[in-house]
Amino acid sequence: MTGPLVRVVRSGVGRRRVQTVVIAIATMMAVAAAVVAGSLMVVSNAPFDHAFAEQNGPHVTAEFDPAKVSAERLGDTGKLDGVTASAGPYPTTILRATDSSGRRPPAMTLVGRTGPHADVDDLDLTSGRWARKPGEIVLSSSYEGPAFTVGDTLTASGTTLTVVGFATSAGRTAEVWATPAQVRALASKDTPVTGQMLYRFDSAGSKGAIAADRKKLLAAVPSGALLGTRSYLDTKRAADQGAAPTIPFLVAFGALGIVMSVIIVGSVISGAVGTSLRRIGILKAIGFTPREVVRAYVAQALVPAGVGIALGVVLGNLLAVPLLDDTEQAYGTATLSVAWWVDVVVPAGALLVVGIAAFVPALRAGRLRTVEAIAVGRAPRTGRGQWAHRAAARLPLPRAVTYGLAGPFAHPVRTLAMLLAVAFGTIAATFAVGLTSSLNEVNAVQDPQNRSAVSVFTGGPGIAGGEHVPAPGAPQPEPADPAKVSAAIEAQAGTASYYGMGQQDATVAGVSGTVRTTLYQGDSTRGSYAMISGHWLTGAGQVVVPGRFLETTGTEIGDTVRVTLGKRTATLRIVGEAFGSSGDDLEIQANLADFPGTRPQVFLVDLKPGVSAPEYAKNLAARIEPLGADARANSPSERDNFVVVLNTMAALLTLMLVCVAGLGVLNSVVLDTRERVHDLGVCKALGMSPRQTVSLVLASVAGIGVLGGLVGVPAGYALHGFVLPVMGHAAGTDLPRSVLDVYDTPQLLLLGLAGLVIALLGALLPAGWAARARTATALRTE
Repeated sequence: MTGPLVRVVRSGVGRRRVQTVVIAIATMMAVAAAVVAGSLMVVSNAPFDHAFAEQNGPHVTAEFDPAKVSAERLGDTGKLDGVTASAGPYPTTILRATDSSGRRPPAMTLVGRTGPHADVDDLDLTSGRWARKPGEIVLSSSYEGPAFTVGDTLTASGTTLTVVGFATSAGRTAEVWATPAQVRALASKDTPVTGQMLYRFDSAGSKGAIAADRKKLLAAVPSGALLGTRSYLDTKRAADQGAAPTIPFLVAFGALGIVMSVIIVGSVISGAVGTSLRRIGILKAIGFTPREVVRAYVAQALVPAGVGIALGVVLGNLLAVPLLDDTEQAYGTATLSVAWWVDVVVPAGALLVVGIAAFVPALRAGRLRTVEAIAVGRAPRTGRGQWAHRAAARLPLPRAVTYGLAGPFAHPVRTLAMLLAVAFGTIAATFAVGLTSSLNEVNAVQDPQNRSAVSVFTGGPGIAGGEHVPAPGAPQPEPADPAKVSAAIEAQAGTASYYGMGQQDATVAGVSGTVRTTLYQGDSTRGSYAMISGHWLTGAGQVVVPGRFLETTGTEIGDTVRVTLGKRTATLRIVGEAFGSSGDDLEIQANLADFPGTRPQVFLVDLKPGVSAPEYAKNLAARIEPLGADARANSPSERDNFVVVLNTMAALLTLMLVCVAGLGVLNSVVLDTRERVHDLGVCKALGMSPRQTVSLVLASVAGIGVLGGLVGVPAGYALHGFVLPVMGHAAGTDLPRSVLDVYDTPQLLLLGLAGLVIALLGALLPAGWAARARTATALRTE
């Protein structure tokens, strides 16, 4: 640009400070939201694939019998045809440990490694350090948090193991790592040492390819040496299924952000040109060509937009970091970061959007005739919106309010842009409220047992957390008699209701392998899962199943299935499809009475109002411990990491979109106020008070806010009704009505006011400026 053109651009940017700030902030918010959404979309789009590739995860994890094949021969299997990389053999065993409270977590795979790094399964150490000597262990990062922290201890085979770090394995090769010597020391007759080998193959993209790879390993070692293999495809399926629901959610917010950015930037630039017609005419009169005028006004948009984009990239990266940390824990993947190309593509796209949005009105400025531009000036066309003023004057409202209500009709295009901004802001707020409510409901219905105040364990394995390990040297207690425990619960003061529950593996006709079976005794309505269709258990001879069970067996509600548990076989009728009862495993819910001889392993107790759960559990435990049972209060269920991530993303992106909508209103009201500054001076000269001036300006956006709310709430409601089922299907399940029907009438009415609130907040600052303007100054402004 030449010197005069640079001065014009600099003068325009400095003179229209409000529009400059609005462009900068609007683009900053839009770019920051796009960076956050884009980053999360990248990591949630097959997060397992990204982490697996980064760690060189194993396509096949194989377990060998060291008594039948030597370590040297296992090392040679890494040179087989088709093997691109290998690691191991690592000594491996099963760790059955006890935590400091005397509870026994589920059995964990313990692998001996000298360090986290390797050619295959290059672990990511998320906190702490690696185990360097006997007595130290590293846990999988999935255990990090309330369950375990660095410094906690576990006891196994009389050995105290201190947690010194947490690591992430994309291939899920182990839950615990220690030194090889420590693994061998913890092995026993029941849990012997085996050898773990990790392989990467040049062809491993399908089950058939993995099967062929396994045959190569089987042929390379003596018969019986290969104890088992695990394919990365199984781990990938579970990880991708957990990440898939985020894609529709991010696409919805991304689309809202893009549309709002175009609306706001286009409105700002168009308004800047519309209010500078006289200036454009003067520039042409002193010799500026149409092309130079276009370049000047495009540059006046790109300068603040460039600043906003740069700040937006920085802000987006700062906001994305904690969300990526949460996403990393939710998906169990390796360390995540903002993809470099997101920081390139988003700013480039934003500059393109701003450039196009500025070019169209700037082109109009370049085509204006000099005399016409000088003659028109800044005033709106004579007579535009007069019918609206006459109609508003008939309303039984103060004149300042009716004058403001009719004001938007003088600039229909600008008003439409403001209306769309408010409507999209309301859509985002409505969708976010519905989304967070649905996610919280999902979190609640997925863990119905946690609704009970107290859990009473009868002893013995079966229910997670229910197996108490006696002190060293103490005899193993026999499981308590459920009838005596039940009688003690009934006799305990404060008991409102309770039901029994047990879990065992059963076989079902038509299903290969075992099926986890949860059996209920008594009225289990309180602990029922949310139903997608049908109803919960109401008596004997019934079974409730998840949707995946129906798909696997080809059955429907009303059909019967044969369930064998131990030596008992029962024919049960499917009465309902439950939501969230089984993740990736098959699970069924049935009545304990259908399998005589089966005992409940835990009782879930509800208390009367005002009864303290910890005190109740303490008193009951003292009564039932001699029976071999135990009781403890249930702490409030911590929200699932996945739900926390989505709720945080929804709140953050919604806040940004609402701020952008408010900035759009701010810009439009500033333009209107400056165009009508002379009219406001006349009104003040005739006696309009500052309070009435504020009322006039706020009234000019009130109707737009109300209409934007009326449009935005139904649209947000419809968006929620469309996106939630898509998220459910991406996760492989339908959703119950309790998850979909989360809006109530008072909530929708309040959300309808969100449009009015956005409009009023956006107009508040210009209203204050108009109220403080001096009458003489306003009258002198033409």
